[in-house]
Amino acid sequence: MAERRPALFLDRDGVLNVDRGYVSRIEDFEWIEGAKTCIANFNKRGWYVFVVTNQSGIARGYYTEADMQALHDHMTEELKEAGAHIDRFYHAPWHEDGEIARYRKSSIDRKPGPGMLLQAMADFNVNREQSFLIGDKDTDIDAARAAGVGAFLFRGGNLGVFAEWALASFEDGVRG
Repeated sequence: MAERRPALFLDRDGVLNVDRGYVSRIEDFEWIEGAKTCIANFNKRGWYVFVVTNQSGIARGYYTEADMQALHDHMTEELKEAGAHIDRFYHAPWHEDGEIARYRKSSIDRKPGPGMLLQAMADFNVNREQSFLIGDKDTDIDAARAAGVGAFLFRGGNLGVFAEWALASFEDGVRG
């Protein structure tokens, strides 16, 4: 098995891209300042980088998983051009009040549940103790804590600068 490595878990809307509410189309996607740099910097350190994103818009019938995948493919291409990559995107399309029957349920994968983070740690050889999440909502922070990783609440600005501050804080023993 591959060497254990730390992981940076990133929420998507509001952390990697401007949250315009149920972003599902490439033309509505706009990177947060410093997002690509943040990912590239953690790639260079040898960290895993995962996106963990609730996508209740799928359950609500606003867009499909194929629409979401097309957006993630677009992100992947733009990251490649910036010398960066996401190791894997994890998403939770579920919602208890969903319009689409097959997605209408409660799930441990939907944050604040830790399911997506736990799945990433099962799929990859992640060093949990050295890993943390950056999210923009309390549910992100709750999911990270439930999964046993550090957590930092991003309130806007340059994600690259914030992530470097979070890493320094984390290495100093602050768990967010």
